[in-house]
Amino acid sequence: MVNRKDGPSERELEILQVLWDLEPATVRDIHEQIAREKNIGYTTTLKQIQRMFDKGLVSRKKHGKSHVYSSKVGRHETQNNLFDKLLNTAFKGSAIKLVMHALGKGKPTPEEIKQLRELLNKMEGGKK
Repeated sequence: MVNRKDGPSERELEILQVLWDLEPATVRDIHEQIAREKNIGYTTTLKQIQRMFDKGLVSRKKHGKSHVYSSKVGRHETQNNLFDKLLNTAFKGSAIKLVMHALGKGKPTPEEIKQLRELLNKMEGGKK
């Protein structure tokens, strides 16, 4: 069964992100998406997906001569779990420290800054 506390590994998350967008998908479908950005062998992708099946992260159904895979963990649930882990381990539970770090390290676009202002205004009860 899936250890939801630790969440998927980096490679598992890579595969899940492809699955969430394509599912259901064959190993070839998944591999082709990942191989666009990363030099990785087909058998490596296949082996990782087989491990994910064994761990309960994905399900599979026979479709002709191949298997079709679907995720057994949701995108939102996984993102929440990873966020909570990062927040609690790296930022000692401080959301403001996490946000300040992200804004300081990244290069927010004017549109993102506008969205952030709108969110802050909404959180303050609509004050301008």
